[in-house]
Amino acid sequence: MPTLFSKIIQGAIPAHKIAEDDFFFAFLDISPLREGHTLVVPKLERDYIFDLPEEYLSKMLAFAQPIARAIERSFPCQRCGLAVIGLEVPHAHLHIVPINNADDLNFTRPKLKPGPGELEAARQKILSNLHAR
Repeated sequence: MPTLFSKIIQGAIPAHKIAEDDFFFAFLDISPLREGHTLVVPKLERDYIFDLPEEYLSKMLAFAQPIARAIERSFPCQRCGLAVIGLEVPHAHLHIVPINNADDLNFTRPKLKPGPGELEAARQKILSNLHAR
């Protein structure tokens, strides 16, 4: 049975897509820690990130890099932090979160509850900065 993330990748569940290539799909987290919180998901279903083939592991950060730069240009932050938690959805994924301090990556904090309009506005900000230099 496909995971929630596989259904998003297939288009069966809508998402605020940021980027896609042959290996990965990036979209906004609907329960973000901070505005702009984005997930990078491999198209290959594996529960645990370190069960991904080496080819995926080596390409995942390269795929995430321009997205992180776009997030940094889109939202006030010192940088983007990365997290691999992998407990809520059994499909490997990387969290890219704009941060100003370590507590901004605290996944035990209450999550934001943005509406569809807020998510789309965040998506548009990131997309407008995705290919900017």
